[in-house]
This record gives sequence, structure tokens and C-alpha cells, in this order.
Amino acid sequence: MAASSNLANRQSDDRASSASRRERRSAEIRDRLFRSSLRLFAQKGFAETTVEDITEAADVGKGTFFNYFPSKDHVLLAFSDMQLAKLEESVEHFRNTDQPLHEFLQSLTVRMTEEPLRNPGLIRALLLGYLSSNAVREVMTEKQMRALALHTKMVEIAQSRGELRTDIPAIEIANVFRQTIFGTLLMWSLTGDATLRERIRSALHLVWSGIAPANLEAKAREQHWKEEVR
Repeated sequence: MAASSNLANRQSDDRASSASRRERRSAEIRDRLFRSSLRLFAQKGFAETTVEDITEAADVGKGTFFNYFPSKDHVLLAFSDMQLAKLEESVEHFRNTDQPLHEFLQSLTVRMTEEPLRNPGLIRALLLGYLSSNAVREVMTEKQMRALALHTKMVEIAQSRGELRTDIPAIEIANVFRQTIFGTLLMWSLTGDATLRERIRSALHLVWSGIAPANLEAKAREQHWKEEVR
């Protein structure tokens, strides 16, 4: 009985180990396809990149792509999901810490614009891809509404702490913040120089001067001046 039980346990462990290997392998292939897609979108453009291009770059069979993504468009949606997850995690972190909002905004924008978004070609490809079909636009509109809700929650937290003006609705401030970052990314994508973080820092400083209470805005101006002097 003991031998039979040990054999059953080993077989169970072997099946679990095999399933774990398959899951890791599947996740690794999906990530290769995802990263290869983004790289090619940046290099060739969204419309010009074919599924065959992607599978060749990822070193997998052409049919393998469709095991993970129904279409090229779904790579863009997966990218949006990744960004949303980052934003949700960041806002939750902000809720549970006492980090000043102006510091949090700087760290948030750096995180949201880290690789692979620091490639101007990818920004352009993403914008074209999001406009490629009604189906994609509809899904992206829903995702953007979720992002707006998260940014609005961030603003509400800051208002409750006295870090932002309360005479402006939170959703309006959130929209201004989002439009500022989006516009900065768009304009930067046209030049592709090395000034992305500086552009964002400058834009956020200007936004902060309009949404912070007078006492905090004065402190921010003083800190900004010190940084410029250094």
C-alpha cells in the first residue's frame, strides 16, 4: 500500500511538473511574440508589419501566433492591458503611502513611459493601430475610461490630503493631466530626440502650478528653481 501510494504521489508530482513547464513555455512564447510585435511595429509601422514578420522574428511557426493573439490588433490591446495594470498598481501604492503628489506624478510618468514606450516609432505605430478599426477603437475607448477612472481616483486622494485644489472637479483635473502627458508623448514622437523625460517634467511642472493650492505651488516653484540652478 505504501509503495502504491508513493508511486501515485510521484506520478502526481510529475504531472504537476510537466504542466508547470508547459505553462512557463507558453508564457515565454507569448512574451516573445508580444515583444517581437512591438519591436516590428516601431521599426516598420503597424500596417506594414505582417503576422509572418512577427513569427519569424519570434522564431515560431506562423500558426503559433494565433494560439496567443487572434489578430495583430490584439497585441495592441495586450499592450494597453499591461499599461492599465501598471497604472492600477501605482494608484493603489499612492493610496497606501504618504508620498507627495508632485513626486508621485513624476515617478508615475517615468514608469508609464519606460521601455518599450521610449521608442518614438512605437508611439506612432500605436496611435495608427488604435485608429485602424472600429472594433479596436471601441475596446480602446472602454480601456481609456478605466484609465480615466484610475487617474480620477488619484486626484481625489490628493484632494482629500489637501494637495490639490478642490474647487475643480477631480475628473477635470484628471483629464488635464492625461491630455498633457498624451500631447507630450505625441509631440515627442515626431522628433524622437532624447528629451522625453525633460519634456514630461516641464509639462508636469506647468500643470502643477495650476492645480496645486497656493502654498504647495510656491514650494514647488522654489524646488523647481533649485533644480534648474543645479
